[in-house]
Amino acid sequence: MYNHKAKKWVKGRIGIFSRLEKTIPDNTKVIWFHCASLGEFEQGRPVIENLKSQYNDHKILLTFFSPSGYEVQKNYAGVDWVFYLPLDGSRNAKRFLDIVHPELVIFVKYEYWFYYLKAINQRKIPILLISALFTKDMVFFKWYGNLYRKMLSMFDHIFVQTPASKQLIDRLDLSLYCSVAGDTRYDRVIEIAATTKRIAEIEKFIVDYKCIVAGSTWPEDELVIQKAFSEINYPSVKLIIAPHEIDQKHFLSLKELFPDSILFSDLQQKNELMPESQVLIIDNVGMLSSIYKYATITYVGGGLKSGGVHNVLEAAVYGKPVLFGPNYKKYNEAIELVRSGGGLPFTDEKRNGIMLKEIINALLINEEEYNYRCEAAEKFVHTNKGATEIITQYIQEKRLLTN
Repeated sequence: MYNHKAKKWVKGRIGIFSRLEKTIPDNTKVIWFHCASLGEFEQGRPVIENLKSQYNDHKILLTFFSPSGYEVQKNYAGVDWVFYLPLDGSRNAKRFLDIVHPELVIFVKYEYWFYYLKAINQRKIPILLISALFTKDMVFFKWYGNLYRKMLSMFDHIFVQTPASKQLIDRLDLSLYCSVAGDTRYDRVIEIAATTKRIAEIEKFIVDYKCIVAGSTWPEDELVIQKAFSEINYPSVKLIIAPHEIDQKHFLSLKELFPDSILFSDLQQKNELMPESQVLIIDNVGMLSSIYKYATITYVGGGLKSGGVHNVLEAAVYGKPVLFGPNYKKYNEAIELVRSGGGLPFTDEKRNGIMLKEIINALLINEEEYNYRCEAAEKFVHTNKGATEIITQYIQEKRLLTN
């Protein structure tokens, strides 16, 4: 996997300046967004789409550092161009800015490139850092972090996600312009939830059943889910699994784990009354955020792996309890969801599904407890909306872009 990614990382930058020159006209107004990878893109996306609608006479360039971001979003229709970012260096930064000539630059969350920042400052191009998140163990707050503190001072304004992040920045006493905007992903999931379409096959599968929707699952999640689901003390419950890895080998292992399951693609093709299967496996990408709305209870995968839980907001926005494994404490939104009462983490060192089963049973049987968790999840998401508006309003008030 590493070699595969490394090859794409290198290949994607071959001839990049000539491709940029052929693509970006000299007389175009450009807004440049830069994201390290896919996670940062999801943070920047609401702002990208908002600016695209407000400043339709501008073109938007989106750059990535990592192949995992570029390869997934290289055909993203919300911007005009998607490229890899040339490696940081004095000559590269100068040449890149000569070609792109951005009117505004926006870096997202975790990206600090000294020569690019220096060249942007020298040209007096406005530059913002959005959706930033800081913790006290970061290099900015160490005795040897002078270079990184200098890079922070090169931003015209830093929009952080949390008050704790702002407190850390304020302690640096660098006269930085920093404010708490929040996490733009809340705005994104609210928008998605408001525009989801019906999925007839899902509705036919569920009928009048309760339904557990498990999204972005890994084999570690699926094993525990299988053990818990097989012992749930409640009639009329169905399970929908949308695995993180979409490949034939993984589907075969899921079919072995859930012998009576059916694939979504088979369901589409049969066009007949729903089979008796209790388990549906989603064998495509792009549906998960819409499927969560059909859940009685949601489960978000990744929390049983060292990398940590995936996006809990996609599930929480529909006002349903969100269950996940113990590895969630790197993600502020997951921590706060648990504090709100809408998120329910579980531990399972023996991988026997007992604790997960007990949580699911309690939610299915105890209506008062279930309703409390639902209301907590929905309130949590909607209370935290508004970051996108704060950022775009700042851009308008400071007149950083001209129509």
